[in-house]
Order: sequence, then C-alpha cells, then structure tokens
Amino acid sequence: MRFLHTADWHIGRRLHGFDLTSEQKNAFEQIEKIAIDEKVDGIIIAGDLYDRSMPAEDSVALLNQMIEKLNLADKFPIYAISGNHDSATRLSTGSKWFKQTNFYLHTRLDQAFKPIELPDTQLFLLPYFELFDAQQYFNDETIKHLDQAFKPIAEKMKTQFNPQKKHILVAHFFADGSTQTASETQLTVGGLAAVPVALLQDFDYVALGHLHGKDALHADNARYSGSPVKFSLSEANQQKGVFIVDTDPVKLTFKPIKPLWDVQKLTETFATLTDKDFYQQLNLDNYYGITLQDTKPIPNVLAQLRNIYPHIISLDRENGYETAIDYRGESGKQIRQKDPMALLADFYQQIAKEDLTEQQKKWATEALKAANDGGKKS
Repeated sequence: MRFLHTADWHIGRRLHGFDLTSEQKNAFEQIEKIAIDEKVDGIIIAGDLYDRSMPAEDSVALLNQMIEKLNLADKFPIYAISGNHDSATRLSTGSKWFKQTNFYLHTRLDQAFKPIELPDTQLFLLPYFELFDAQQYFNDETIKHLDQAFKPIAEKMKTQFNPQKKHILVAHFFADGSTQTASETQLTVGGLAAVPVALLQDFDYVALGHLHGKDALHADNARYSGSPVKFSLSEANQQKGVFIVDTDPVKLTFKPIKPLWDVQKLTETFATLTDKDFYQQLNLDNYYGITLQDTKPIPNVLAQLRNIYPHIISLDRENGYETAIDYRGESGKQIRQKDPMALLADFYQQIAKEDLTEQQKKWATEALKAANDGGKKS
C-alpha cells in the first residue's frame, strides 16, 4: 500500500503576528495534488491539526474544508490523531460517524490498541497522551516517564500484530535523539519527555508528528514529516514537504512543498538593506529575520526597514551597539552645566550624522522654553 505522511498543520498559527492562512491553504493544495499524483491509498496526519486547544471559528471552518476536500471529494481515507496542541475532546466531536467515510480520528489512548485493518497493513493510531492517562489505563502509578509509559503501550500493540501484515504506528511525541526548533513546544511537563528509538523497532514504520523538520530524526523505521509551513525563523533553512510511504517493501520518498512566501534570514548593513540594487532582487513579500551589521544607532530603524520589507519577524544586531556620544570623561555635573541646546545638537549629530536644521532648532527652543515656564509655575 502507499500512504502520504504529513503532520503539524497548526491551523490558526500566526508568525510573529502575521496571519498564515494563505500559506496554509497553499501548502494544503500542494499536499492534495501530491496525494492525487502519487495515487496514495490513504493520508496520515500525525497530530497538531490545530494550533490551539480552543481554535477560532475561522480555523475550525478551514480545517473542516480541508478534511472534506480530501475525504469526501477526493475519496482518500484519512488516518489522524490528536497532538499536544489539539483539544482531544473538541477534535473528537463527530468521530463516531467519521468512519463511515474512512476518516479515522483517534484522540484517546484506549483507541490505540485496536488497529485499523487494511489489506497488507495494520495501522495503530496513538494520539498524544498525558502520563496520567497511561497510569489510569494500566492501573500503574509507578509510570513517571514517557519511556515507562510507552513500553507497555508497545507491548500491548504487539499482541494485536498480524504476522502476515506490515505494522505502522502513527504517534505524536519526542523521539530520543531528535532535534527541535523554536516553534515546537517541548513535551517535558510532568515527565513526558522522550521515547527511546529502540522501543519503536518492532514497527515497520513510525509516522511521527510534533517536531517541525523532516531531518529531526533519521531512524531506519521512524520519521517526522515536519510541518508543511515554516513557523519560526529557526526553520528558515528547512525544506518542507511530506513523505510517501510504500509498504512492500517499506520505502520512503520525500515530496517537497514550495512556500507561498518563504521565511529567510538577512545579515547585512543598513545601507545594503536599503539599496534598491540589493532589495529589488528579493521577494519582498517573504518573512525576514534581519540581523544588522551596523553598530551605530539608526533612528526609526524598524520603521524605515518595514517600508521596504513589510514582513519583518525579527530585528537584531550582529555586533551590538557603539556608545552614541563620548563626552571624553566629563562628570555628570559638568554635562548638566552644558547648554541644553548644545547637548541636543551634539546628540542629533551623533545619531543622524547631520546638523539640526533651523526649523528643528526653533522647535527645540520653543519646547525648552515651555518646559522651563511650566517648571517655574509649579
């Protein structure tokens, strides 16, 4: 059989305040086309369909449209689980009759032990769970860590193995040895940490969700598909996409997704960034994390850059700042004795690299007079 493995859609996610709906719709359309072109037998979604446990109304509507398109219009079976960002209770609404259209959505631990039987494959859908869920299910309060919970889970699943079939596990957790990016919530609260890869060895393939990069794990039989959209600057160099999983023999093929608007890093001087010959070669609709090589202060630097790069998601300095004004060791008392207008002129020249205009001097003089008059009245 042939499956498409995807995960971590995070519908409703924003990137430093910017709405990602257009990017998510574009990624979905590419996933749908890949599924059609590759003639897959089903689509695996390994958790975090939503970005929040209480998604906004428009996020619910968008996910519903996507699922309906794949499942009802395109007739693809869907095998999905809830992730740590999802509300299992809310996501499971309607799941009892979803199966009538081959939409399998598991949101509880106990559902993981009844495999979905396919011609040559058994699919075990293990949703994200808390340690308390495992303690309750196995009636064992000594379970304190994820590896302690997963061991009996895997053992119970293996009792259902049909030796004539392949065994695929769909799960949402952090596998030991994986690497994370800034957009992922670490699963460490209450001892829910990492699953040793050795505990996954009895499955022919483990389709994982939670980590957003396809290269986060390179186990022989387990992979993260990664998110279809970049959700942080730390993902700038990642190639997004999905895995096509063949079962006989087990083979993985990565299919890339081209971003609508990319996330990129720029490390340049302010002069270069504001040079038309430089920025006209770029896609200015992309999301940029900018690192300035300048050390001197630049007035309204973010506002100036956003006139050119409207989607700036971060701005920092490569080498820090230089001290703006050097009063050559003068004491605070000496500085306070200086003429305020002279201090202002000095400060402005250091910052703007030019002298105050006559109009600016007039405004400053009027403001200083008004401040002095107000002080005298009080």
